[in-house]
Amino acid sequence: MNTSPACSVVTDYTRDGWTAADRSRDWCTELESGKMLLFDGVPFDLPAADRDFLLSQKQTESRLHKNISYRPEKNLLRGIAGDSPDRERMQQVMGHYSKQVVSFLMSFLAPYARDFKLDYASFRPLEEKSRDLVLHKRNDLLHVDAFPTRPTRGARILRVFTNINPTVDRVWTTGEPFHVMAPKLADSAGLLRFANPSVAERAVFAAQRAGHVVGLPVPNRSRYDRFMLHFHDWLKENVAFQSNSPKVRTDFSPGCTWLVFTDGVPHAVLSGQYVLEQTFIIPQRALVAPERSPLQVLETIANTSLAS
Repeated sequence: MNTSPACSVVTDYTRDGWTAADRSRDWCTELESGKMLLFDGVPFDLPAADRDFLLSQKQTESRLHKNISYRPEKNLLRGIAGDSPDRERMQQVMGHYSKQVVSFLMSFLAPYARDFKLDYASFRPLEEKSRDLVLHKRNDLLHVDAFPTRPTRGARILRVFTNINPTVDRVWTTGEPFHVMAPKLADSAGLLRFANPSVAERAVFAAQRAGHVVGLPVPNRSRYDRFMLHFHDWLKENVAFQSNSPKVRTDFSPGCTWLVFTDGVPHAVLSGQYVLEQTFIIPQRALVAPERSPLQVLETIANTSLAS
């Protein structure tokens, strides 16, 4: 069992449900305050046959498809060849996995159950150590998550991970939670420029919104989304932050599961191979500690609304 100070270990919930009193709200508070929640095992159904099938997959190194992704709402699979003999089986495995994680989240984190938006699932079969990626795509540098093509407009990014590697840990480092880190760095990263765009920039943003409304493939980003995309890159570029900021190493052992708001916990993946992941988008109205959310932290610093 991992005893990293970055994690709170969950012992009162199993795949059969709560073993004592329902503490959903308490665990939501821990997550929203920057803790990772760790299970010494898988708290939902993950058949051994599905795990063995995934471990048999050999994904080639690629800048385009580092993961196999699954879009649950459309039952759509990406990252595996259309003529692959394993495609149908992979789609079944990923579909079952996603449904199981959804059922788990609705029970374990009940305050989110009515309002979450289901996002992508993924299987990550590549060894993370020493991957040859361009700077902004490197996973081994501390960063907070932001989606270029799927703006959240202030909703939070919650991710559930399971290390299905039977023998090897998945190694992360994490930094100070967003509500601690951002007040020290957001001004230097240019938050006020994003909070108060120029007239020309506002015109561009208005055109993008109009294009989005009529169905053009352009993301409708808020000021929050634009800053968070910038902040993701700025943190990776910032040598002083990468070298000197406080860090905690966490080794996620084979078979364990962890949950984390990756928009609020700076994280880097140092090594590991074979992990499953499901993403959820949690809106502000569902949060139990919204004052700890990146949106409200940044709005307090900038002294203005950023969600539009």
